[in-house]
Amino acid sequence: MSAKSYDVVGIGNAIVDVLVQADDDQLDAFGLTKGTMALVDEHQAERLYANVGPGLETSGGSAANTLAGIAQLGGRAGFIGRVRDDQLGAIFAHDIRSVGASFETPAACSGPSTARCLILVTPDAQRTMCTYLGASVGLDPADLDLDMVARARVLYLEGYLWDSDEAKRAFIAAAEVARAHGGEVALSLSDAFCVERHRDSFQELVDGHVDILFANEMEITALYKANSFEEAAEQVRGRCRIAALTRSELGSVILNGAGTHLVEPFRLGPLVDTTGAGDLYAAGFLHGHTQGLAVEECGRLGSLCAGQVVTQLGPRPQADLRQLAQTHLGSAV
Repeated sequence: MSAKSYDVVGIGNAIVDVLVQADDDQLDAFGLTKGTMALVDEHQAERLYANVGPGLETSGGSAANTLAGIAQLGGRAGFIGRVRDDQLGAIFAHDIRSVGASFETPAACSGPSTARCLILVTPDAQRTMCTYLGASVGLDPADLDLDMVARARVLYLEGYLWDSDEAKRAFIAAAEVARAHGGEVALSLSDAFCVERHRDSFQELVDGHVDILFANEMEITALYKANSFEEAAEQVRGRCRIAALTRSELGSVILNGAGTHLVEPFRLGPLVDTTGAGDLYAAGFLHGHTQGLAVEECGRLGSLCAGQVVTQLGPRPQADLRQLAQTHLGSAV
């Protein structure tokens, strides 16, 4: 087994988020379905941006948010993702490094611009995302730092990248290296529509390469075309070592072999924006896991981190997560 100088290394889309307050009428005017993620091209992204109000720009991307959260908790985090050598690419690199995560993927010198995601946040705190994948979708095995992957306790993969054939090859190559060097592989299913597009290959990935699976209720139900959450949970049980399934205000359910652990949500203030809730749940869970906590404790730390991020606008926690854990869980982890 290689020496582990990283707790978690993630591979995902390197995206700059633009968060905008919106209402249901605007969503209808744009032809968007509330609470979902739609892929758009660069022209559509520019048109949408021109027709909404002022926004908050912050580095995002699902796996990048998770890795930033792990770094804020004190974990050793690394991220692999593709940006262009442009202004948004520089913003992304600066932001993720500023929280303590390692990001060394060279910026592309040609091709599409850095990815961006317009996130429309409605008064009920639901987020509807319009994503231009840009440079991030070009990630391929040549972009991987396999030495970094080999030195990670956990390799964390973002399901959104499964839309790219090149990224699929990169995922499998990285997972094989992680496993060969004694690491574990974790996967976030990311989005129910993404799961529906790639159901069969996601099932193969879960069965053959994944140790820890993260999914929300819609995603796990879509993965197995189940009629209920309970049915989907039983279908995934045993296919990977741990399945951490989030259920919004109902908390989360963690399946570990024959065991089932129910974790209550943390309510730390008014609900403002659900962007990043699942990402920060994974951050807390994986940080606890790499520090040797029991699965239920990992779930509580994940729930705490998710409970904090939904009280603010944007997916990167503005509170001190280590202090939050000390206050609510009695541990600085």
